[in-house]
Amino acid sequence: MSVDQGTVRRIAHLARVAVGDDEVGHLQGELNAILSFVEALGAVNVEGVEPMTSVAPMKLRMRTDAVTDGFIADDVVANAPEREDHFFVVPKVVE
Repeated sequence: MSVDQGTVRRIAHLARVAVGDDEVGHLQGELNAILSFVEALGAVNVEGVEPMTSVAPMKLRMRTDAVTDGFIADDVVANAPEREDHFFVVPKVVE
């Protein structure tokens, strides 16, 4: 796959990046190099290779999944115009 100058300008427009006419040629070469590298990766045989989440084997640290109110309920509703206990009071909008 090859990228032409019109495609470079369109990508720059979609990314909201200002690209001058003198930069289009350089960016075209860069994008074509990236695409050729991706195509080369597609030719690699990965049959039987397990997916990895990291290059170094590691075990994720686990924590208990306990539900709490954060122990700051008073701080959460402190600036509410109306509150009742630890809840926001809002007007009824559904009949």
